[in-house]
Amino acid sequence: MKRWLFKFLDYLKYEKKYSNLTIDNYKRDIEYFFEFLNDRKTNNIKDVKYQCIREYLVHLHNHQYSKKTISRYISSLRTFFKYLYNEEVINNNPMVLISNPKLDKKLPTFLYTNDLEELLSCPDLDTIYGIRDSLILELLYSTGIRVSELVNIKLKDINFTDRQIKILGKGNKERYVLYGDICTKKINLYLNNSRNELDIKKSEYLLLNKNGTKLTPRFIEILIKKYQEQAQIKVKVTPHTLRHTFATHLLEGGADLKTVQELMGHESLSSTQVYTHVTSERLRNIYIHTHPRAKK
Repeated sequence: MKRWLFKFLDYLKYEKKYSNLTIDNYKRDIEYFFEFLNDRKTNNIKDVKYQCIREYLVHLHNHQYSKKTISRYISSLRTFFKYLYNEEVINNNPMVLISNPKLDKKLPTFLYTNDLEELLSCPDLDTIYGIRDSLILELLYSTGIRVSELVNIKLKDINFTDRQIKILGKGNKERYVLYGDICTKKINLYLNNSRNELDIKKSEYLLLNKNGTKLTPRFIEILIKKYQEQAQIKVKVTPHTLRHTFATHLLEGGADLKTVQELMGHESLSSTQVYTHVTSERLRNIYIHTHPRAKK
């Protein structure tokens, strides 16, 4: 079975052009399924039938995995068995009748303007690291990019004239994001007063650590947590919170869904539509708490 897993991973890498992170996730998910098969003394992938998959889902449920995690495991197996079927390794696809669990609807967390401004004003602009951190927060909010996209921005990706940044998103898909006056000032401040001090290895990346190498997503997560605590913001703030805030504020300002979809790099419009629920819920709360006829 391992042989077909490795062939599948090569397929994802060379034909589907998936990122290393995505491939690692597939590998981990499928290896966990293989452990389940091994416990059942099933050593041939051709012996995996529909009932086996059902028993695996019961196993996940009994071990109290969340609906979201179970859904991810199912999606990984669906892609894997589809590959095996197309390669004629198996005659019947056991995943055909398997559906993902219905996920509980959870609205994305975003920051209100006052909390956002508190967060953005936290970094100390009298230090090279504070200048860098200020740019990190501003880029995440002003462009709505993912943290994985942020750390991979290279100097050559920035069009300073048109105020655009070329972003390499999920599935190695390129898109361009825009930035405005405030972000322009912070980019210039960083390039003129901070980056030269950090660039001890002549890096091509925009954002650097004290060793002169590019930052990691985990580093930025820790950084934002520090500033969240400093700003005394009660809700948990992550890089994705700033991405959610970007989309929510655009829609509140009158942007259309299609534009927000393109700026965020969403493949499906349905991924962007969740933010309309956020803005609608916010309007509802404002109405309930302010209109005299709405109060209980």
